[in-house]
Amino acid sequence: MSDREPILKKFGQNVRRKREAYRISQENLAAIAELDRTYVGGIERGERNPTIISAVRIAKALRVRLADLCEEID
Repeated sequence: MSDREPILKKFGQNVRRKREAYRISQENLAAIAELDRTYVGGIERGERNPTIISAVRIAKALRVRLADLCEEID
């Protein structure tokens, strides 16, 4: 696949880690962020490339900075 794959996987892992730390289901995160649950699942698996708008919505829903979801991405 493309060289973006590791970036998408790491972003997704960060989203999942933060979501699980707050004990929020994918469904609840999606509802708060006004996104589809399957889209959130695809992001967490590194299969979807979220737009900046979606990434910001997720960060706001998790009450973290967008930079926190980009940790360890080079």
